[in-house]
Amino acid sequence: MAQCEQCGNDYSRAFQVTMDGKTHTFDSFECAITALAPTCPQCDARVIGHGVEKGDTVYCCAHCAEMDGVTGLNDSVS
Repeated sequence: MAQCEQCGNDYSRAFQVTMDGKTHTFDSFECAITALAPTCPQCDARVIGHGVEKGDTVYCCAHCAEMDGVTGLNDSVS
């Protein structure tokens, strides 16, 4: 069994995610998202989709980026 690094649960079906060269062990996608997904600086939502980026900042959507003063980003399908 492996221990989830987020919640500490020992779980026989734990899985690993490698991100930025570091391997993490989790017992659920929920724990993996909590530990690894960026947080939108405007609304505090976890960005689990593509999101939009300006520089090193990841927003959940273009609307939140605009609310933060960022222009020129588009997340809609035309």
